[in-house]
Amino acid sequence: MKAGFAMQRVLTPARTFVQHPELLVILGCNVLLGLAYSFAVPFFSLFGTIEAGMSPAQFGVFMTVTALAAIVVSTAIARWSDTHWSRRTVLIVGCVGGALGYLGYGYVRSVTGLMLVGCFVVSISSITFSQLFAHAREQLDRSGLPAADAPLYVNVFRLFFALAWTVGPAAASWVLVLFSYRGLFLTTASLFVVLLAIVLRFIPHLPPPQARRTGPRPSLFRTLQRRDLQAFAVGFVLINSASTMAAMSLPLLIIQTLHGTEQQIGIAFSLAPIFEIPLMFYFGLLASRGDQARIIRLGAAIALAYYGLLAAVRAPWNVYPLQLLAAAVTAVNSGVAITFFQNYLPGQHGSATNLYMTVNRIGATAGYLLFGVLASTVGYRGVFVVCSGLALVTALLFNARRSSTGGALAAEPKAA
Repeated sequence: MKAGFAMQRVLTPARTFVQHPELLVILGCNVLLGLAYSFAVPFFSLFGTIEAGMSPAQFGVFMTVTALAAIVVSTAIARWSDTHWSRRTVLIVGCVGGALGYLGYGYVRSVTGLMLVGCFVVSISSITFSQLFAHAREQLDRSGLPAADAPLYVNVFRLFFALAWTVGPAAASWVLVLFSYRGLFLTTASLFVVLLAIVLRFIPHLPPPQARRTGPRPSLFRTLQRRDLQAFAVGFVLINSASTMAAMSLPLLIIQTLHGTEQQIGIAFSLAPIFEIPLMFYFGLLASRGDQARIIRLGAAIALAYYGLLAAVRAPWNVYPLQLLAAAVTAVNSGVAITFFQNYLPGQHGSATNLYMTVNRIGATAGYLLFGVLASTVGYRGVFVVCSGLALVTALLFNARRSSTGGALAAEPKAA
């Protein structure tokens, strides 16, 4: 009986996507966006410190400033996306920003020039992820699917984003070897162009409902006055700080400490998404039962183990099996957390998903600053020790929050 029910839960999303072609379009968009990021992100710390000649501290400042610019731009646009603009319009703007921004990264090498490109062009592309998932949630609502299943389907969308990472970093490493960083970023820009073409062809122009344009809309500040959401946000900032530092430190650890190669970096970053695919589906099923906070606490505990083990590796191949743990952390923090935030602002999926992304970026900004200092003082292994400490604090914070509320999230919104 249980086996039959589990099989039905697995097959139901497949049937749903076949019956709703508009959801298949979103899956394809997630693959393309995932490919674009999988080409640029794994090698960006190498690009900044080796190709552009920044010191670790300079690179940390560069990433901090560009992340702050992305927060300002995306927050402003997200508010309007819920009240005035269609998702299609905002996605077009984001795709154009991505294409032009990474084209700039392909040709600009001065630190000042890169800063300008990052702050005024690439920052615009930062809205693409949140708007794509806001559009996905709204399409799910329009499809008449059970509201309780939203975490499952959002995790499936996120799964296809991760699917691109199974091949992207390895392919990017070959592009880097053959065509240098210019070829790497031109490929990234081309992927944004393809994504733009799909948005223009398949994403409909659907203005926000009149109720959203005229009804009361709580501000982000008022939303963050909720104590339960504050606790979640602080914990998520900490775990994303750790994730950011780990992502920047891992390629440098492989190259400079373990004396590995660019191809081994590509392999390491490609392995985790392979495991993310089944784990995201599994955690999505768990999240559809309602206790999303408990799953996020579990992700923090897994992160603690992952970073601690990375601090002890002695050869590049030692990193490979640990990517199973990295996949579990990503499956929780990049999948379940999206619907967790969306449930706090029903009917404002753009602002809600952007709130998720803003907390990510605040954590990333702190991670950039800490990485620049820590890498210069305690080395790349020491960075992972600090990441373990941040994961531990996150887990303790959520445990303390649980005991103070008498169980799972006392005020966690129910699926509407």
